[in-house]
Amino acid sequence: MVIKLPDNLQEAIKAVSTSLDERMGELLYVPTNADEKTTVISLSPKIKAIGSNHVRGEETVLEAMRYSTLSGGKRLRPFLTLCSAGLFGVSWDAAIEAAAAIEFIHTYSLIHDDLPAMDNDDLRRGKPSCHKAFGEAAAILAGDGLLTYAFQVLSSNKVHADTAVRCELISALAQASGCWGMVGGQMMDLEAENKQLSVEEIIRLQRLKTGELFAVSCEAGAILGKAPGMMRNLLRAYAHDMGLAFQITDDLLDVEGTRTQMGKTARKDKIKGKATLVAAMGVERAREHAKILTNQAVSHLAVFDKKADNLRALAEFVIARKG
Repeated sequence: MVIKLPDNLQEAIKAVSTSLDERMGELLYVPTNADEKTTVISLSPKIKAIGSNHVRGEETVLEAMRYSTLSGGKRLRPFLTLCSAGLFGVSWDAAIEAAAAIEFIHTYSLIHDDLPAMDNDDLRRGKPSCHKAFGEAAAILAGDGLLTYAFQVLSSNKVHADTAVRCELISALAQASGCWGMVGGQMMDLEAENKQLSVEEIIRLQRLKTGELFAVSCEAGAILGKAPGMMRNLLRAYAHDMGLAFQITDDLLDVEGTRTQMGKTARKDKIKGKATLVAAMGVERAREHAKILTNQAVSHLAVFDKKADNLRALAEFVIARKG
């Protein structure tokens, strides 16, 4: 099935979110008996036959993985993947597999980010954080499980028949989410608490912590479509600018928003002494910078004509949102 999203942004996001949640639910499915249909994850029939007193650690960690993964969220990264894949004639089924893998990575990062050793947040998406619902050990393992499972999903030929394409996707996602990307940015974020960073240093921190996963989400569709390097670079440039505008808006919401709007603790950045562009520039300058970044992001899409209208609308949406 060729990717065709509604022209209305909210309807398009909803269509992606519905399909994504259905597929992630299948991928994280826990069968209750040996005769049921299984997907990628399944439990050993021998273990099931032992009885209810047997310790089933895999069921516990899967429950925690499902709890955090299927608890809602904006699903912007998967949306980027579906939109970019649609530019190059990629099938919906292939793109949704890649999108699920990326969302598994994103969810793992949120689980770990909420832990007491990191940002220590008890609330995520309006619900108790994973470690509050399941305990710290289960939360750590749920994050580990999602991280590793993402690459198992990408290795499947459901993603692409060409093994070279699958390897390229795995490599790109590993780099974006590892020490040269999201993990490196998260470490910088922790080390920067209560320190004075320059605007350039904060931008680099945010590009690693947030921007690289946005960039690979956009590039994934182009990789699936074997797009030319120039078009891939344009999509990465769009995603970097849009991602930084998204992060600035997140930081503005932390200053101006409420716990109800955000689904997580407000005023957290100031309390923890986080290095943000809002702190460095002030509210109004940061808001203006987000608008400049949005315009810049949209300018990278000119070559794609009307086919990229949902990406243009998304760039405007991320700075206008209230939660």
